[in-house]
Amino acid sequence: MSNTSSFDYLQSLGARCREGFTALPSARDKLAITWSGVGFRLGDQYCVTAMDDIAEVLTEPAVTRLPGVKPWVKGVANVRGRLLPLVDLTAFIGERIAVEQRHRRVLVIEKGEIYLGLIVDDVFGMQHFNAETYRLDCDVKDTHLANYVQGAYQHGQRQWLVFRPVQLIEDDNFYTVAA
Repeated sequence: MSNTSSFDYLQSLGARCREGFTALPSARDKLAITWSGVGFRLGDQYCVTAMDDIAEVLTEPAVTRLPGVKPWVKGVANVRGRLLPLVDLTAFIGERIAVEQRHRRVLVIEKGEIYLGLIVDDVFGMQHFNAETYRLDCDVKDTHLANYVQGAYQHGQRQWLVFRPVQLIEDDNFYTVAA
């Protein structure tokens, strides 16, 4: 193969590539901005929390009960050699609905020295929302839950409350566990 034929081949290959080329969207084109988080349910309220706020999601582990604590403190569990305090978040906010044990999950919060498991009624995995559907004013059925919610996203007919675990762990009432 001579240099001329190799060069001609590369030029024809480049021309064929340019034929199928479509331009990238320009800066003027409006792109949908999305927000993603972990979706879960507390009673009949659908919630979502930022991915950064959740260290991991677990099935509900075996629990060692603690004496003299409020009923929403479920106890501690050994998770890979670490003691994880478990709190039934639905019971803490005062909305207790019977849920099959197999659907309940634990959202593990790890912020600094805080290592905590929040038991929720169900987890729906990662949820994606159009940022334009975010509203600061939202319909929270439980006033106790409202203390830990900062707005909501609308997705179809469902409202997803933005749950802020940081607000929960900064609440003094959350640490009043003695019965």
